[in-house]
Amino acid sequence: MVDASATAAAAANEYTSYWAIVWEQYRKNRIASFALWMIVALFATAIYAPVLSSKLPFVWTDEGGVSFPWFRALLFNRNVYANGIDLFFNLLLVLTPVFIAARVYVGAAGKKLSARLQARLWSRTLGSLSLLVAGAFAVLMFIEPRSLVPEYRELIVEGNRGWGLFPAIRIQADDTLHGLGDLPGLHSPLGRDDAGRDVLVRLLYGTRVSLSVGVIAVSIYITLGTILGALGGFFGGRIDLMVQRLLEIFLCFPTFFMILTFIGFMPQPSITWVMIIIGFLGWTGPARLVRGEFLRLRNIDFVAAARACGLSDARIIFRHILPNAIGPVLVNATFGVASAVLVESSLSFLGLGDPTMPSWGRILAYGRASSDTAMMLIAGGAIFVTVSVFNLAGEGFRDALDPKLRR
Repeated sequence: MVDASATAAAAANEYTSYWAIVWEQYRKNRIASFALWMIVALFATAIYAPVLSSKLPFVWTDEGGVSFPWFRALLFNRNVYANGIDLFFNLLLVLTPVFIAARVYVGAAGKKLSARLQARLWSRTLGSLSLLVAGAFAVLMFIEPRSLVPEYRELIVEGNRGWGLFPAIRIQADDTLHGLGDLPGLHSPLGRDDAGRDVLVRLLYGTRVSLSVGVIAVSIYITLGTILGALGGFFGGRIDLMVQRLLEIFLCFPTFFMILTFIGFMPQPSITWVMIIIGFLGWTGPARLVRGEFLRLRNIDFVAAARACGLSDARIIFRHILPNAIGPVLVNATFGVASAVLVESSLSFLGLGDPTMPSWGRILAYGRASSDTAMMLIAGGAIFVTVSVFNLAGEGFRDALDPKLRR
């Protein structure tokens, strides 16, 4: 009986993190859980787009031997994947097995650890992998490896000059297909645009553009808003006054029209500037949320105890208060991604987006110009689904964070 009661007491006192409780509440919301799985599917589509569509074979054999053009071009040929967005997602594609192996290793190594130590081990592992991705991306963007690529598809069409194992769709997003109608494999099931580019392929790669704009722009303004809001809410006084005046100034700038103004001065629109402008103008919302949370938390007992222990202000802000104040900011981030996707699609629809990027808004504009109802429905549906699932996930996360709505 003693052993049984001791076991029950230990189970009752087992550590359960705050975020584990939030996740358990989130899972009870079926609509929000479905939206989260849809977001996972969107990111999987963006990462694995080259597996579905590429003009390069996975394996190629000819008189010169066996080669692997597809694998080499993912990271080491900017003639095939010229922009940074494709390079970043290709890097994630290559490192996906590393992430999976790390997760399995952490799960196996953490069986004998407490839940708190398991969470800490996984967070440190994830941080190290994120630094690996960022470092590899910076190096590849700097060195810009390039090499000539034979037209493998024409070699097959012309005769027995080689054999290759291709993806299901043997087309790149920027391929103009005039004169290439005899390509084997699946191509042009949704038609082609005015430049002869395959619409289905551009929809696949357009997922990368939309998610990149949303995630990068939101990351910029969440970082800025969190830092400024934390400083103003924690220190108060003149620092808080300066933060509030900055908030009032930046709230006067309409993001969409500021982007239009900047584009007017550019020789060619760039997706990079769109992300930067959204990031530097959208920080006001997170800053107000973080400032309010810091004003609420800075006088609570655990902060007073941290001060009594002689901890520095930076450690108190980022290690003690911020983890307890970040929940509303993450909710704001999900809504921000949906808003950024809409902004980029609107610019492309108006013909003001980056012409070098496959974009859902540009496909929608072409469908409207050509009176192609199916194309408009497909492109508009992709935008609608993406925006909706991020909003639904944000609402579910907000409800899970609210103790009054927990079931």
